[in-house]
Amino acid sequence: MIFETYLKRTNSFVRFLAVGVVNTLIGLTIMFLLMHAVGLSYWLSTFLGNMIGAMASYFLNRSLTFGSHVPIIKGGFRFAAVICSCYFISYTISRMLAEGIRGDFPLREKDFAVIMGTAIYTVTNYLGQKYFVFKRE
Repeated sequence: MIFETYLKRTNSFVRFLAVGVVNTLIGLTIMFLLMHAVGLSYWLSTFLGNMIGAMASYFLNRSLTFGSHVPIIKGGFRFAAVICSCYFISYTISRMLAEGIRGDFPLREKDFAVIMGTAIYTVTNYLGQKYFVFKRE
């Protein structure tokens, strides 16, 4: 597969970002649909969106990004711990920052918090996966 061959030649952060584009699009779509079309809360919408994207993320990052041989169960528990920690840290910080930036801004406060939280989540999630979930032993 050309895509997989090309990705193997890049560093792990580039591969992580490529895999993350798909996960992010899925997660954000679900978050905004749940928040606006279904009317769920910010917390439930962001949590469910992230969890659904995380399922695909685990397997794609395990094979494409890190080429890990960590047992699936062991890695799965570590992955869940990293995902949950990154979720609460990232979206708590982004929500607090968005509330502090009140005023003339083109996005709604919650929407801005989701986008900012996604950026923070990406960086913290990469570091957690590289150095904890899929670390080379």
